[in-house]
Amino acid sequence: MSHQVHIYTDGAAKGNPGNGGYGVVMELVGTSYKKEFFEGFRLTTNNRMELLAVIVGLEKLKNSGMKVLVVSDSKYVVDAVEKKWVFGWEKIGFKGKKNPDLWMRFLKIYRKHQVDFKWIKGHNNHPQNERCDELAVMASQQSKLSIDAFYEQENSSIL
Repeated sequence: MSHQVHIYTDGAAKGNPGNGGYGVVMELVGTSYKKEFFEGFRLTTNNRMELLAVIVGLEKLKNSGMKVLVVSDSKYVVDAVEKKWVFGWEKIGFKGKKNPDLWMRFLKIYRKHQVDFKWIKGHNNHPQNERCDELAVMASQQSKLSIDAFYEQENSSIL
């Protein structure tokens, strides 16, 4: 499959849970077109930010049916899709699984495109992955952070 778009993603959380953020670099294959996105949250987890980065990248695509390569250093995200775990979780209504809100949101946008995943080792001098990491960490350190409402609500009894 010849990909039209490459989406590089990373997530970060200091404290895990703690302040977190995601970073996304999107590139239109065969052109110099590139976009970056990031957002920080006051209380979240690294896995939530890794997954949210992928979701946001896919949601930014303006047309349906795009051929997309998602490049991530998250085994959690890549394995869940590539090994088809998420589809089994969906069949049981995500019972007992973490981050059901994000996985449902992911599946909704994932099904609108032709998406392949590639896992890469993090902090290994991959330029786009390093940039995503910078964006995610920067986002997590902003003075004004968004609220990860689902996470905070689900964990209010232990926080």
